[in-house]
Formats: sequence, C-alpha cells, structure tokens
Amino acid sequence: MYQKQQQVHQHLTTAHLAQTMTLLSMTAEELGEKIASELAANPALELLDERRCPGCGRSLHPREICPNCSRPKQPESQDPIVFISPRDDFFTGTSMPVEERPEDNLSAATEDLPTYVLRQIAPELANQDRALAAFILTHLDEDGLLTITPLEVAQYHHILPSRVQNIIQMIQHADPIGVGSANSQEAMLIQLESLEESGTIPTLARKVVTDCMSLLSRHQYAMIAHQIHEPIKLVEEAAHFIGANLNPFPGRSHWGDTRDNVKVSDRTYHRPDIIINHLNNNIHEPLVVEIIMPLAGTLRVDPLFRSAIKDVKQDKIEDWKSDVERASLFVKCLQQRNHTMERLLARVVVLQKDFIDNGEGSLKPVTRASLAKELEVHESTISRAVANKAIQLPSGRIIPFSKFFDRSLHIRTALQQIISREKENLSDTELAELLKKEGYFVARRTVAKYRAMEGILPAHLRQKHPSKQ
Repeated sequence: MYQKQQQVHQHLTTAHLAQTMTLLSMTAEELGEKIASELAANPALELLDERRCPGCGRSLHPREICPNCSRPKQPESQDPIVFISPRDDFFTGTSMPVEERPEDNLSAATEDLPTYVLRQIAPELANQDRALAAFILTHLDEDGLLTITPLEVAQYHHILPSRVQNIIQMIQHADPIGVGSANSQEAMLIQLESLEESGTIPTLARKVVTDCMSLLSRHQYAMIAHQIHEPIKLVEEAAHFIGANLNPFPGRSHWGDTRDNVKVSDRTYHRPDIIINHLNNNIHEPLVVEIIMPLAGTLRVDPLFRSAIKDVKQDKIEDWKSDVERASLFVKCLQQRNHTMERLLARVVVLQKDFIDNGEGSLKPVTRASLAKELEVHESTISRAVANKAIQLPSGRIIPFSKFFDRSLHIRTALQQIISREKENLSDTELAELLKKEGYFVARRTVAKYRAMEGILPAHLRQKHPSKQ
C-alpha cells in the first residue's frame, strides 16, 4: 500500500515539474493559446470573467495596472518592482497605426549554423577556399560537430590535408567557439584555449577535460582526483568552471534550445513578453518590470464541477476526478511559472540596470549558469525562462531576453566604436591593443571573431576613410 502511494506521489511531482517547465518556455502569446486550449478541453477548468491582478487578486478596471503591485514595497526603495500584469492594451499587429508603434527592427536569426559560421570566416578566406569551407560546414551535425574527417575532405577534393585542417581551425574559432570539432572533448579544449586568451582558467581544467571526460560527465570527482593525483578541492574547482563555461555541444549554444527540446520558430518580435519602464517615467525612479500574463480573469478549478462529482454515475467518477486533478495541476503550474519569472527578472534587472538605462556598451557578462546557482535552480530552468521571449526596454526598443546574457556584447560594442573612429584602417592586432587600453583583454583572433559577428570587414577590405581618399 505504501509503495503504491509513493509511486502516485512521484508521478504527480514529475507531471508538475514537466508541465511547469513547458509553460516556462512559452511566450506570452503561446501561453494564451495554451490556456485557451486547456479551457476548451477540460470542463473542470474555469475562467472567471473579471479583471484581477494575478499577484494580489485586486479587482482592476479596464487597462488599469495594479496600484498595489506596481508600487515600491517600501518608500524611497530603489529595488526593482516586478509583478505579473494582465496587460491587454500593449500594441499588436493591427490595433495601433504603424507610425505610432515602438521601434521594432530586431528579429530572431533565421539563418542556419553553417551559413552563420561561413559568414564570419569568409572574409578571411582565399576565394578558392570558400567553397571548401562551405563543403566542410555542410557536414556538421545538430551538435555542431564534424561528421567527416580532414583526410576524407582532402581525398574528396584532391588537396593536401594541411589545407583542410587550416580551414577547420578557422571554423573552430568562429562563433560558437568549438564548432567543427571532431568530438566534444576537442570542442571543450578549444573553448578553454579561447578563455585562456582573455583570462585565467583553473589549473586542472585542461587536464580534467583531456584525461577524465567519462568520469567528469558522471561527476565522479573523487575518482578523478585519485587518477590524476591531485587534491579533490582543485578537481571540484575545475569541474565547476567547466560546467559553467564550456559547452560540449557548441552547435546548441546559439541555435535554439535543442538540449531543452524546445522548437525555435522563425519569429519577429512584435509583442513583448516583459515590459520594463521607470516608475513615473523618471530615470531616477526604480525600474518597473511587467511580466505579461495573457489572462485578464481568474483561472481556477470550477467549484460546482468539483462538488458535483459525488452525484456522478459510478463509471464517470474517475474521469471527473481526473479532470479536476488536471485543472488543479495546470493552475498550480501556471502559478509556479509566474513565480519563477518574477524571481529571475528581479535579479536580472538589478544585474543589468546599466545596460537597460545606457545601452549595449554597459552590458555585464552574466551567464545562465551563474544565475542558476544564485537562484538555486537548474540551469535548464533559466534557459527555458529566457528562450524565445522578448523584452521591451524603457526606450521602447524590443530585444530578445537572451541578449541580457550575451557575454561579448559590451566588447563588440566597444570594438564598433573604435572602428567607427578610426582614421586609417586598423588591423586586428591594433584593435586588440586599443581594446586592451579600454580594459578588454582579448586576443587578436577573438577580435577577428567579434568583428565578423558584427559584419565588419578586415582592414584591407574596409572602405577607406574619406580623409584618405
């Protein structure tokens, strides 16, 4: 009997987690469709025709923002105000004239990974090598790893393997770092090499990746320490660094959420999922973060349906109970989804306030892994909460939520500014030196990668400055 109860409890816990994660990955628009679908499919789920604040339950007038939840909890507090908003009056595709809509010129990337990588390295390649690079890139799997060897490419094209290897090395050091590697281990070693160029890495990181990959994947740190004859504390330090900074599947890092089984659709951001403003539109006041909830009424289990179960025919009781359980689970998962979004955004807007107020040059290098550790949740939870969602900034500009986690954006912005001011075309080495003077310690090869990501040509191909013509 005890065993059976334990299995049921585990099943409900698993179902709760799975549905919460699914809801967390949805945009506001997708969530609205999901709620409508559940209401249509489940007679035990009820939507009260009223407009209430999802946070405090206060009755709201049409187009009103909750006066309780949208105000500071304490006078003079500068903490961000984060709340769930049943907002239904922000712009849509048809309800507002085009000329009155906030600026929205940012769409999700629709090019595939091989095209993205080729666009970065093409300016650095000789003309005869571009077709060869394209051929190599067509042999990437969904993880961004090569399914063909350099020798096979050389034999197919009747060229020297060294020429193929040179192109593969360029591919591997494009964005995402490690793409085009033969396996996950090689990809991670290349990422370590890149990180080492701009900072320090734990002493044992390279040795752990080289000699103990299978043990590392199973978190068997004691066995690793024994195998390489090093203190377990240093092994754990290296393992944590590897987990937070390296990706064994580089093709997944920028091309959707394959590891989370979330399908990425081609999307242009016309409707935000989160709206950020300053209180009273005053830049000196706290930030107000509205998390859009596409639901004006109150979603609940229908009490009449629940009470009517006792009068149902015996053969229908289990079906009715199942409907009530599904409705109750859906409401709880929706509440958990909203709570997670509130916690995440409350921290993100504190970390990235300068970016929100001042633009891309002020973005701080924040990772999903570090935020997950701080909030004591799994990294996949952060990834799902961020995936495919758009944020409207106080300026009215709409950007992907993922941009808050772009660790190189502030460096790329500084690079753009340096190049825009150049009086003569600067080489990548010279650009690296100028970035160093501004506090950005990056290698020449990293400068080339960032320049390619921004669509900036090499020095010998950039347009001459007007004063030189």
